Amino acid sequence: MDYKDKELVQYYFDQLKKVAKKEHCIFIKFDPAIHVNDYDSKSYNTNRYEDTDTYLKIFKSCKAIHHGYTMSIADTVQPRLQSNVYSYENIEETLPKHTKRLIKDADRRNVQIIHGQGELLDEFSRLVKLTESRKGIALRDKEYFKTLLENYPEGSVIFLATCNVYQLDKEAKEKKVQFEKEMAATPENAKKKLHRLEDQLQSVNKDIKEFKEIFSEFGQEDKDLRLQEYLVFNMEILVKCYMLEWMKDLKNSCLNIRNMLKTLNGPLIEDVCGVIWVV
Repeated sequence: MDYKDKELVQYYFDQLKKVAKKEHCIFIKFDPAIHVNDYDSKSYNTNRYEDTDTYLKIFKSCKAIHHGYTMSIADTVQPRLQSNVYSYENIEETLPKHTKRLIKDADRRNVQIIHGQGELLDEFSRLVKLTESRKGIALRDKEYFKTLLENYPEGSVIFLATCNVYQLDKEAKEKKVQFEKEMAATPENAKKKLHRLEDQLQSVNKDIKEFKEIFSEFGQEDKDLRLQEYLVFNMEILVKCYMLEWMKDLKNSCLNIRNMLKTLNGPLIEDVCGVIWVV
């Protein structure tokens, strides 16, 4: 909606108030996605774009109460600060070394990224429920994502990471046997080589243990699994990077990824938030 159109905003909220009164609402909490500031994640500032005052004046003319630029998620409908990565050529070269290493690790484990729409909805919803259970939180249900896919057919996409854990487990066990044989054949005075083999054996044992945990949930079959943020595969980071590639293909200029600050350096954008319309 064009929030600079005072008549449109007034009409919209007049109608919204009618619905709210019919449903016996006390107030309407409104969180408009209005872009008011940009800055590097390490350089917070309180500057606001010139249009911000115009928006606030129109809101207040409709009897809205602005609760300020709050920082607590409890005070808003959506987070006010969002991490963004702007797509450009050769973006991979600017990634932190740690991120590049994690991507290589995911590639080494043959993690595959697939994307689609409605055909992936059931599986995506299942993973969302697993996330809810694991973290003890409430997220969106299947109908919510279905609505997004139906209403935005050209701009919505589901990304999933798949991996054949059965093959990885088989390869890991073969490596374990190989390392054990090499250690048995290595003389005691070759301490440097023994130390390297011990580290490799410890790493592969860790992988086998995690594969076993995955099998207990998904079953031990020779097939690709769509897993839920198993960091051993570093799927999350790889998915994000594939999303960047997808956005570049669509010639979109910006990608908003939750928690991107954990893996990529990017600017933050800020919206006005904290606006309540009194019914």
